[in-house]
Amino acid sequence: MSIQNLNSRDPFADAIRGPDDDIQDGLVHIRIQQRNGRKTLTTIQGLSAEYDLKKIVRSCKKEFACNGTVIEHPEYGEVLQLQGDQRENICQWLTKAGLAKADRLKVHGF
Repeated sequence: MSIQNLNSRDPFADAIRGPDDDIQDGLVHIRIQQRNGRKTLTTIQGLSAEYDLKKIVRSCKKEFACNGTVIEHPEYGEVLQLQGDQRENICQWLTKAGLAKADRLKVHGF
């Protein structure tokens, strides 16, 4: 008799990858941050590294009539920042453009 359930997954695969390899959980996190007064920022984290994030920001700026940038976060890597509450707009745009599936988007915020 052989035990098959031990062969299904390597329990040390996460330790072998190291701290710098793909710290994301596969989800695209869309958050809103309060600035001063009524001003807000929308941040998008977890997009695949194979996409050119600067071109994505350029397209979003034109589509949503807002300003935006790509920042380097020490823990999360490159994060997109857009001015204003663009959570619903960016969800629809990412699924329409085929950059992320709707079930992989996680929207945070109030």
